[in-house]
Amino acid sequence: MEKRTKLSAMISCVCLCLLGLCVCGFNTALAANENKVRPGEFVIEPPTLMNLGFEWYVGGDDNRDATVQVQYRKKGDTTWKKALPLLRLSRNERTIWWSVDYSPPNMFAGSIFDLKPDTEYECMFTMSDPDGLSGDGQKTVTVRTRPEPKPFEGGNVYHLYPPDYKGQRQTPNCTSLWGCYYTGGGGGDWSETFPPRVKPGDIVLVHAGLYAVKPSPYPGSSPFDGTYYLTVRGTPEKPIVIKAAGDGEVIFDGAGKFNLFNVEAADYNYFEGLTIRNTDVAFLAGHKRVTGSIGLTVKRCRFENIGIGVWTSYSGSKNFYIADNVMIGRDDPNKLIGYTGSPWNKLPGYPPPLSSYFGVKVYGSGHVIAHNYVANFFDGLCHDTYGMPDGYPNMPRDRMPVSIDFYNNDITNVHDNCIEADGAMHNVRVLRNRCVNMGVEPLSGQPIFGGPAYFIRNIVYHAPGGSGANAPPAEGGAFKNQYSEPEGLVILHNTLLVETALTVAPMPPSYPRYGGWLNTHFLNNLVLGEGVHPQIFQVRTYTNYTTSDYNGFRPNPGTPYSFTWVSPPFNILYGTHENPQWVERNFKTLSEYCQSTGKDCHSKLVDWDIFQNLAPPDRDDPQRIYNPEDLHFQLKPHSAAVDAGLVLPNVNDDFIGKAPDLGALEVGQSVPVYGPRP
Repeated sequence: MEKRTKLSAMISCVCLCLLGLCVCGFNTALAANENKVRPGEFVIEPPTLMNLGFEWYVGGDDNRDATVQVQYRKKGDTTWKKALPLLRLSRNERTIWWSVDYSPPNMFAGSIFDLKPDTEYECMFTMSDPDGLSGDGQKTVTVRTRPEPKPFEGGNVYHLYPPDYKGQRQTPNCTSLWGCYYTGGGGGDWSETFPPRVKPGDIVLVHAGLYAVKPSPYPGSSPFDGTYYLTVRGTPEKPIVIKAAGDGEVIFDGAGKFNLFNVEAADYNYFEGLTIRNTDVAFLAGHKRVTGSIGLTVKRCRFENIGIGVWTSYSGSKNFYIADNVMIGRDDPNKLIGYTGSPWNKLPGYPPPLSSYFGVKVYGSGHVIAHNYVANFFDGLCHDTYGMPDGYPNMPRDRMPVSIDFYNNDITNVHDNCIEADGAMHNVRVLRNRCVNMGVEPLSGQPIFGGPAYFIRNIVYHAPGGSGANAPPAEGGAFKNQYSEPEGLVILHNTLLVETALTVAPMPPSYPRYGGWLNTHFLNNLVLGEGVHPQIFQVRTYTNYTTSDYNGFRPNPGTPYSFTWVSPPFNILYGTHENPQWVERNFKTLSEYCQSTGKDCHSKLVDWDIFQNLAPPDRDDPQRIYNPEDLHFQLKPHSAAVDAGLVLPNVNDDFIGKAPDLGALEVGQSVPVYGPRP
């Protein structure tokens, strides 16, 4: 077993500076002028409705012991509140996989969470370094959160009625979307001659009925290819609105055509209250290296029999608001099956067809995907994997995938992942989502370019599929990472009712090595397994400042060991891809694991009796579909998980009792609303 030279002092230092990462005790013989931090450019990322993201670039600090503390207050208030420290990122945190070879700049990045929309905040950042600071170490900025998009009240209103409508009509009116949005159109030769009718601030009010794709050569009919190409640009204050009138269900039926609404050239177009069905892609909003829209809003819509709900892979897309929708895919609603590995490869119907790909996939900045219900897809909600950020290493600011929110979504019955943060750079925030019935690993980050990627207060239940790489250390369980190496994950207060492996599956033959995670922090989580892997918790990391503590674990009974920690020798800061110097450490008990590694020394053993009314999934029936509404993830008062966590400002500082509870739900607080709001 590896000697713990200077380990106790090192771990104490890391815990004291948790997430700020004051690292000490490493063998780093560096000159003083290399260790002194030099503050550089400070960047405010695009604000979202509830969260703010920031970046602060630095020089020096080679021993990585500088920190940035964060405070904030609503404009006009006198009392400052604390937030999580910014996360330190380093050019030595390199991720490699096929077409990807990325190292972040030396910098700090981080978020302030759960603010009020359309509200001004003062935010103060204080940088310090035991080795000294060269430059101005304090920044105070004022930032306004974004308002929720809404129709403009002073625009023109055009009333759209179905062609067979027989009642009295309000004026002005039309009988096709072409006739309201443009002055005419359809499938004939003259369809493209009609100029736009709508302008910023106008509303197309759609009355109840069926609007089906029925190609015809006559003006006013549906387009021949089944796609409405919408190209008029609104503004944030004056979007162009296509909204249900409220007199009954409005149905746009794509008749099996590929794409129903193409909004790639339409900025700030707004859709509300529609039913959209029978199409492969409901909203096509952008293509990589081609074009894409800005400010798309899709809310309170219902999607049925679709392949994809909303999709952009354009790096210039930004500020989407996709909220309170119901998205139903084409996959079997009565049977769970994954697309790879055990146990799925032994079951009838394997591999499942790709009938429905995902509910939402975005790329760009400032997007909000919130309170959606998503069922029966290959993937649930995704950030586009994309590859290297545009222009790397000199990325244009408006093409960087930063400041993206996935929160309070309810996702069930997917072949692969519940939520993918793949391909994002800084401040992707995955908060308070419920993931039930997942074929493989529910939460994905392959890769994350620098981070932080926050996974906070998510619930995972019934994810029985591993990756097929069953020899430890192996990918599988709650988090997915095949081959690529995520950087800067901050994983806090999740209830993960499946084994958790923060590691990487074996590389393909062209990469004859294991990879690892970098700069990852795992705190206040609950991990109870369902037999995906023998170990309940596995970590493989290049960086010895990866942390884990204040968690609750239920080891699987009868296994030779329950915890695995693989990293370079503890007396060095990080390993390189060329020479990672892996040391594999396997432990039967939590106590042995703590004593050898210094990790999880404040963590606890728990069992299923910590919950008020929750049983583990049936291991003998992996295809069973559980109804999320029938599952209760609240803790029993006074159980081992209660008052057992670490106080994390701006995350759990409203806790009840002596200390925060472990997992996603605090005893005495209301359960979040998952999926569409009433």
